[in-house]
Amino acid sequence: MRMKKIGVWSYYEVLNTNNFLLLNKDAGIGDNLLEPFNQLYVKGKYNNIDFMTLDLIDNFNDMEGFIFFDFPRMTNKYVKKVFQTDLPKYLVVLESKLIRIDNWDVKKCVFFKKIFTWSDDIANGKKYIKLNLSQKIIKDIKKDISKKKKLCTLIAGNKKINHPLELYSKRVEAIKWFEKNHPEDFDFYGIGWDRYVSSNRYIRYLFRITGLSKMFKLNYPSYKGKIDSKKDTLEKYKFSICYENARDTPGYITEKIFDCFFSGCVPIYWGANNITDHIPKECFIDKRDFEDYKSLYAYLTDLSDDKYLEYIDAIENYLKSKEVYKFSAENFANTIVQVISDDIH
Repeated sequence: MRMKKIGVWSYYEVLNTNNFLLLNKDAGIGDNLLEPFNQLYVKGKYNNIDFMTLDLIDNFNDMEGFIFFDFPRMTNKYVKKVFQTDLPKYLVVLESKLIRIDNWDVKKCVFFKKIFTWSDDIANGKKYIKLNLSQKIIKDIKKDISKKKKLCTLIAGNKKINHPLELYSKRVEAIKWFEKNHPEDFDFYGIGWDRYVSSNRYIRYLFRITGLSKMFKLNYPSYKGKIDSKKDTLEKYKFSICYENARDTPGYITEKIFDCFFSGCVPIYWGANNITDHIPKECFIDKRDFEDYKSLYAYLTDLSDDKYLEYIDAIENYLKSKEVYKFSAENFANTIVQVISDDIH
């Protein structure tokens, strides 16, 4: 039986060359971030579907369809070829409105036969298929509190966006509070903190072409640089400031909270307003429960070892439960392959 060919393309075009997205586990900004796409490739082969990046296609009209991970840049030469065909197209929404507003443009959504989305607001099981942001699930975690070198950490890139729901600035608030009040209990890591970042695109462009961004960088004494492994780093801390890029967005639950879970680090979470519809409240500390960082800090430092281990046990129980499957790379692959198989066979 002839393999059904499906073209694949990510909005992050650096991932698209020669099936990189489908064959490599790491994207350089997180542990196993590409695992769901690896699983998709393998599951496809098992179901007689050959997923391939657009640069490997000889004749676009010989394909069965195309799938985009976030709405693509329409100026790309390969993307143009796709939209010159009448073949079915699918969209997988990964980024929020803050990052990729085109994902949510109803005029552009008409281009797609079906759209896979984490959004609990629009998923309807018909055109809009519910698909959580997914990862490789690690079930066994370290529980030795004596290995924790410090109270709290934060891992995030340095970004700025003007939007009423953004949480980038709230991460900076957390950093500054700890640096001012309890620097001995806090470190943070990530990329971009060694340079000035602006939410104004014209200033960003100016700094990019002049190289002035490092000259105007802000000083953060608790910044410890880039990291090679989130897991290895998070394992050294009891708690982690775990804020999504955006708040009050139902279903927008990214790898950030799972990075903490897999590392045996209790997340201080702020993001999806319906987080407890998906993850038990016993697994994390809800930032919304605290009026300010002073009260949050008091809670963290007053927490007994036994109570702390209750969080860790709850996390491990959740990771070993059936409930976590909907966030797994396996579910990501199975859902997409099932929908496409039903459509093309």
